[in-house]
Order: sequence, then C-alpha cells, then structure tokens
Amino acid sequence: MTLRKRLNGFDDVTRRDFVSGAAAGMLGLTAMPWLTSFASAADENAKAGNIPLGPATARNVIYLYMAGGMSHLDTFDVKPGAATQGPTKAIKTKADGVRLSQHFPLLAQQADKVALINSMSSNQGAHAQGRYYMHTGYQLRGTIRHPSLGAWLEKMRGRVNTTLLGHVVVGGGANTASRGFFDASLTPLPIGDPKAGLTNSQRVEHVTQERFEHRIHKLEKMNEAFRSKYNATELKDYAKVYEEAVRLMDSKDLEAFDISQETEAVRASYGDSRLGQGCLLARRLVERGVRFVEVVSGGWDTHSENFDRMGDLCPPVDRALAALLGDLEARGLLEETMVVLATEFGRTPDIREERNSGRDHYPKAFSCLMAGGGIQGGQQYGKTDAEGRNVIEDKVDVQDFNATIAYALGLPLEFEVYSPSGRPFKVGHDGKPVKALF
Repeated sequence: MTLRKRLNGFDDVTRRDFVSGAAAGMLGLTAMPWLTSFASAADENAKAGNIPLGPATARNVIYLYMAGGMSHLDTFDVKPGAATQGPTKAIKTKADGVRLSQHFPLLAQQADKVALINSMSSNQGAHAQGRYYMHTGYQLRGTIRHPSLGAWLEKMRGRVNTTLLGHVVVGGGANTASRGFFDASLTPLPIGDPKAGLTNSQRVEHVTQERFEHRIHKLEKMNEAFRSKYNATELKDYAKVYEEAVRLMDSKDLEAFDISQETEAVRASYGDSRLGQGCLLARRLVERGVRFVEVVSGGWDTHSENFDRMGDLCPPVDRALAALLGDLEARGLLEETMVVLATEFGRTPDIREERNSGRDHYPKAFSCLMAGGGIQGGQQYGKTDAEGRNVIEDKVDVQDFNATIAYALGLPLEFEVYSPSGRPFKVGHDGKPVKALF
C-alpha cells in the first residue's frame, strides 16, 4: 500500500500524528558527555517565549507507566489483616514505617530514596480516559488533543542541546505521551523494543555516501515546486524527516540507543523484561541529555486472577526500578532526575471471587511513586482507610500529581499557552503541587 493511500485512510488528527511521528522518529543526537547546569542555554527557549520559569529541583524525568490500572493494595498500600488485602503480604523496608507488598523485596532496600503517594484519586474509571487524564491533566475530548508532560517540558525549557531530542517513549501506545496541539517538532520519539534501539536509522551498505547525497538532492528538487504551491505544515513536517534522518545517519550518538554497549552485569541487574531493558535505555538517554523518557509496562488490568498475575507482573518492576534508582545514584544522576511510577487508577478493594479472585477498576483511591529530583525519600504521603477504599488524609488528584512534576522541573503552573483554536491551557491544568514531598 502506498504512503498516500495509507494517509488517506486516516482522519486529520491521525494523519498529522503519522507524519509528525515519522519526523520525530528520525531525530538525531549530538554528543554531550557532560551535562550543563540547570540554567543552560536550553532555557533561551523560555526567554524567547516570555515563559517565566521557576527554580528547578529536577532536570530530567524517567516516567514508568503501569498501563491497565495497578492494584494499590497489592503493591504500595498494603493493609495487613484486612479482608480486602487477600493473600498478599506486607514486608518491611529500609525506611522506618514504610511497608511494601511482598512482591518488592529489592525496592524495599531502596525505600529511603522513594516517596509513596498513597492518596491518589481520579474521576476517570475507563482505560483510555484514565490514561489520557493521567498524562495530560485534562479530560479526553473529541475536539482537541492536549500535550503530555514531556511535551510541556520541551516546549517551555527546550532541549538540553538543540540537536538532541527531548522526549522518548519506550513501548507506548494510544493515549499515553503526545505532543497534543503543540508543534510537530515536540512529538515524542517512539521506541518499540528497547533491545532493538532506534531501528532503520542507518544507510544500507550498498549505497555510498556520494550516491545517497545525490538521491537526497534529487528528491529535494522534485519536491521544491510542490512545496512552493502547497505550503502546509504537514508538508514541512514531512520534509523534516529527510533533514533529521541525514543528521542521524552520521551521528555518533546512535550508540545512546544501543543498550548492548552496557556490560553484561549491568544489563542483568535491570532484568531481561521489556520494562527492565527500557529502564536501562532510559538511563542511557538521560545521560545524553534527553529530558523526558517514558517507559510503559502493560498487562495491569487484572479483572481475573489478580493475585496470580501480581506474582508475574510485580517482580520485573521491582528489579527494574531498584536497579534504576541504584544506577542513577551511582552515576550522580538521581539528584537531577525525577523517577515517577504512575498508573491510571487502582483496583477494587473487594475481591471478585467469581472471577478467580479478580479486582475491577477503582479510580477512587490508588497509589503512585516518586523518587529523585528533589523528592524526599523514605516517606509515605497520604492515607487511605483500613480497607483501602477511601482517601482519608492528604488527597492528591491527578492534576496535583502532574503539577508536582511540573513544579520540580521549574515550569510555570499559571502560565497559559494557547491552542490553535485560541483556547488557553496550563501545564498541570489547575493542579497544586504537593510541596511536602520535597
């Protein structure tokens, strides 16, 4: 099927995302072995747009997303002795008074770095809507697409280096990270398999440099007349594919996407799961100056066999997250890198025995996690009741959660950015940052 036929089969929003996603998929990197200070040249982007940036405790974000709705009672908000807890046991951690479920023995040894947020609450109980709300702070509408936090960060603070991409998503899908109504240059770069890295990014062997440059020049001449007549944004984005691809092909920084360059011991420490290897890739990317990396873990929609599936789903997260925190700390990156673990909602305290001990969707109360980037570790913030049904202390809604991340990055929460239709929007919407976490 030709590219034109494929595009004609998409609606307007999807067509733009396809073209801009292709452009973003060919972004190149430039070597930057030493990261600059927070007040780097990247913030010239904010000055040019009169964006009033604040002080930042974090420069980078590694955002781990548990797609499907992670059970809070079986992970970070254990209720020993409650009927709603089921067979999942609680274990002690390195942090006084902080407990985790039995599935996180490695993270328990890193608990002094972690802040558990046990008082999350959402008003969205369906997957697509919940994922979208968690990523943007806005409800899913048919008339507009809102930017996710990575796009806001790049929009307001720019890239650490102008030739370095600012936003990567590993294993993502629909309703996760998005540029929204922002310019196509802010589209996140999608990576499917972290072991494969950035695929199709090198010239085929039989095409010489001279022949390749000749082809690009000829293509440019062919497109020149068409672009002069139809000067559309989509065409500019499509042309950018070739410009960025050429830079990438000759860039030494393709190695940032090659996790095979890590030692066998390091790769093994993260675990062989896609999430684990994605976390290793995320660490390599933030080292090179990528500001926001999201790594997605799927399968958390445990309507049936919840407890059996927790035994399969949690250990890879435990291993990957513990390795990531330890690795970032050892490399001096944890202070400037905020690590976030989030999900769209929790699971019901009531156990569905008719579904082999399953749990259903439960947005009323759930848990998330933050570490690094100025976060005070070794704490549990907020509280649910004895059965994990209701938030009874320090409620944190989704907008507050996103505002907290934005606050750490020094993004102005009251600054309004206008969509193409002229409507004003703010990062974090109307959320208030939870400053007690810092």
